[in-house]
Amino acid sequence: MAAAAPTAPPSSAETEKRRGVQPLRAGEGHSFFWRKLHSLTGIVPIGAFLVEHIVSNFETWNGPLAYAQQVKFLNGLPLVRVLEWTFIFIPLLYHALYGVYIWWQGRSNVNVYPWAGNWGYVMQRVTGLIALVYIGYHVWTQRFAGVHLPTHPGAAFAKVQHELSNPWILAFYVIAMIATCWHFAYGVWLFAAKWGITPGNSARKKFGYVCAAGGAALCLMGLIAIYAVVWKYPNAPEDVMPEQPAGVVMPAPTAAPPGSTNPQQPGGVQ
Repeated sequence: MAAAAPTAPPSSAETEKRRGVQPLRAGEGHSFFWRKLHSLTGIVPIGAFLVEHIVSNFETWNGPLAYAQQVKFLNGLPLVRVLEWTFIFIPLLYHALYGVYIWWQGRSNVNVYPWAGNWGYVMQRVTGLIALVYIGYHVWTQRFAGVHLPTHPGAAFAKVQHELSNPWILAFYVIAMIATCWHFAYGVWLFAAKWGITPGNSARKKFGYVCAAGGAALCLMGLIAIYAVVWKYPNAPEDVMPEQPAGVVMPAPTAAPPGSTNPQQPGGVQ
């Protein structure tokens, strides 16, 4: 009887394939265009908006009035509602829905192949879902529910403060801030690798440190903003920019100021 032929050792390609889902392979597939668009929208405009939003919220450290002025400035930009829907809400909706589709189609295998790339891919999906719930809740409560901040920017600080007075909401905000910043930082690293900006393992490793530092800095700023709202300025005024009712003229002072010689016309020296 002829002896069975020895089994050939697995090729390098097969060995690589057995390592499971890797971050650079996660974006491949038949839907090349939609995945590329998903990757791009995560950086521009959503990533840029996230950076701007955290930097703007950092104004809470300077107090309710400074934060109100920042909210008023942003809502006073030309065509702000067109910009808001074109470059924030619509791209965010696409990125979120297609991200859920990718999550639904993918499979985790970290229990069999606990490589760093697999763990990163799994964490990217988990943090993405947390970010999705957080952003949806945050946009609804702060933009569409309750006090209309675009027309009442002075109430912005108090509105956030009332929301974070609930310890469960506060804990959710802290967890979501960490998850969102991690998702963005790792997403930037993936974007650079997939789009050929960082070719080679050495470049990717070095850029990984840059992304980690940037994500940590953003997360720290976000947590500081939360701290300022909850603890640094407790019991903030309901509105630091109260509007004067239309058609109402404030009365003249009843007491003549120093130096006035005509009490019937306070302030006018005769």
